[in-house]
Amino acid sequence: MLFNSLEFAGFFVVVVVAYHVLPRRPQNVLLLVASYWFYAAWDPRFLTLIWLSTIVDYVCGRHIGGAWGRSDETSARRWLACSMIVNLGILGIFKYAGFFADSAASLAGAFGLELSGPTLDIVLPVGISFYTFQTMSYTIDVYRRKMEATDNLLDFALFVAFFPQLVAGPIERASHLLPQMQRDRSVQGRDVAEGVYLIAVGLVRKVVIADTAGIIADRYFASPATFGSVELFAGVVLYALQIYGDFAGYSNIARGSARLLGFDLMRNFQHPYFSRNITDFWRRWHMSLSTWLRDYLYIPLGGNQRGPRRTYVNLAATMLLGGLWHGASWNFVVWGGLHGVYLAWHRLRASGQRSSLRPVSATAATFVLVAFTWLPFRLESMGEVGSYLTRLFSFTPGDFSALVPVAVLVLVLLLIDLPQHLADDEFAGLGTTIPEFGVRLGTAVVLVVLFAGSTSTPFIYFQF
Repeated sequence: MLFNSLEFAGFFVVVVVAYHVLPRRPQNVLLLVASYWFYAAWDPRFLTLIWLSTIVDYVCGRHIGGAWGRSDETSARRWLACSMIVNLGILGIFKYAGFFADSAASLAGAFGLELSGPTLDIVLPVGISFYTFQTMSYTIDVYRRKMEATDNLLDFALFVAFFPQLVAGPIERASHLLPQMQRDRSVQGRDVAEGVYLIAVGLVRKVVIADTAGIIADRYFASPATFGSVELFAGVVLYALQIYGDFAGYSNIARGSARLLGFDLMRNFQHPYFSRNITDFWRRWHMSLSTWLRDYLYIPLGGNQRGPRRTYVNLAATMLLGGLWHGASWNFVVWGGLHGVYLAWHRLRASGQRSSLRPVSATAATFVLVAFTWLPFRLESMGEVGSYLTRLFSFTPGDFSALVPVAVLVLVLLLIDLPQHLADDEFAGLGTTIPEFGVRLGTAVVLVVLFAGSTSTPFIYFQF
């Protein structure tokens, strides 16, 4: 059930209307049933995985809290280990088993050995990486005594399965979202305006920018040998626009939908293509994942507290695992590894120095670096990446008209992002009067209707 579909629109209207005539406890029941229905629309079989994660982490959280009440650190650690084994085991089986089996077979083949066995063809449950990381953060935070374990299974189940952010985030922390499940909620006029605005902006990002960029870029990526350098450069920029518009659009719609239900989800994007360096980029891109990796992986590894060399190793290890989180492919490992190298290099260069680049030049250089590093994300193999880059840098004549749609989509993106960035306020485009709001909302609706195709295009991050 895609956010950019009439099916979801009908579903959401029914949920909102029913939700606002109920008190809190029945509201939570309604939302939980709606969340399971939402997920089952993709494949009801995989509800069992959500239920397993929910029960395991609820029970483990209760036992960890009880162990700390008895000052029994050993027991608390064992229950945390139970949670980690189950959650990482689910990820390992459904997301990485085939990848590691194929990699082992390829490695053995390189040494002249043949590993035979059954071929693993396991369907990847949508959103498994997102809700698994979310539930893991709960038991870790209870173990770290940053929050109390909940004794209400209904509230915890809703925290795990809350449909606006279930399949592609933001990856919420229990300390932020769970208390909202447990208290009475109200929706004020400002919440409605901001929620509708976020949904409208999200649909423009997805339908107008991302889907349009993707249709054009797909032509270049499908047969790069038939295009010149100009078209292939346009393809790189278009994919950068596509993945940003697609994922930021999803996050906008998720947050807007939650706001209309009285919930406040964390912001997941803060205009990352205005970043002046790679460190700044990761403070703005997929913020719920980058902060998760920071708090639950980078800092436990030692962060920047064990000397420069260890810091660079920790950055590289964190980003390698962050790349693998995105998908069971060496392409994602390479993508994450490159970003780890960039972060380590920037930290090394930034020690005691100021950038010699002007802000606009620094932003442009960062965008180009990030855009080209998206190639392993988009292409199926590193061989395809090499072929694409070889053709791109052959400097063959190309069709400069390929830059026209790039310029148009960049302009649309700037019309949304630039006022927000300059004002440091994501609601800068909301308007201060009802007529202003109506005009801007109407413009968004017209754009979405004009650019929408006959079928809804899935979001890229559903595959992760």
